[in-house]
Amino acid sequence: MKIKVNGININYELTGPKGAPLVMLSHSLACSLVMWQPQMAVLESAFRVLRFDTRGHGDSDAPPGAYSLEQLAADAVGLLDALKIKTVHFVGLSMGGMIGQCLALNYSDRLKSLALCDTAAIMPAETQPIWQQRIDAAGETGMAGQVDETLERWFRPEFLQLNPPEVDMIRRQILATPPAGYIGCCEAIRRLNYLERLAAIGLPTLIMVGEEDPGTPVAASEAMHACISGSKLVILPEARHLSNIEQAEAFNTALMDFLA
Repeated sequence: MKIKVNGININYELTGPKGAPLVMLSHSLACSLVMWQPQMAVLESAFRVLRFDTRGHGDSDAPPGAYSLEQLAADAVGLLDALKIKTVHFVGLSMGGMIGQCLALNYSDRLKSLALCDTAAIMPAETQPIWQQRIDAAGETGMAGQVDETLERWFRPEFLQLNPPEVDMIRRQILATPPAGYIGCCEAIRRLNYLERLAAIGLPTLIMVGEEDPGTPVAASEAMHACISGSKLVILPEARHLSNIEQAEAFNTALMDFLA
């Protein structure tokens, strides 16, 4: 379904038992709400689940220009307002976890808890040329050139060799991402700088990361864990960046234990 939020159409799905506590899921760069499919059955057993396509992704609008994490967080709050939802348990992976940090720092009254998965709180200066290369490539040749390199960062070689249907699902999502939306969100991510503010987060917080994640490594999660008082850190073995897919069962168990 689509609803007007902050001047654009945001695509969302709201499923699960009415009246149950609500979990909001926010996906990675170059993905969509479909990314959360491995979590849906277990979450819907106990929760109402709100998934949405971030600005520039999936079936949401992709206006041109640079986005900011503050703008993406305002979209999430705008979606809650439009749906008349007061508070949620927020689960974000990668870019979604960056949006979650922004929400926790600026709209903490809208969150019951926070799960930050395979994400980071600051973008090191040495990564800036990499982000510029990705932006330039997407602008010049579209998303096709991003697929192989992205899949290699997101999944271990052993998982890719098995070629499960989940990998093809992610491949299709990368290809379907509008270049303008990808570029807009890359501009937001490359400016990530929340680490020194994280001590202000007082919400129950789960931090989860794939042990072999090269993009947002364990050290990035450990840094967030050190800053957020009372946070819980879970490191998932045999997983890279999309740990919710590569180790879905372990991911789901840790998430459900936390939410309970």
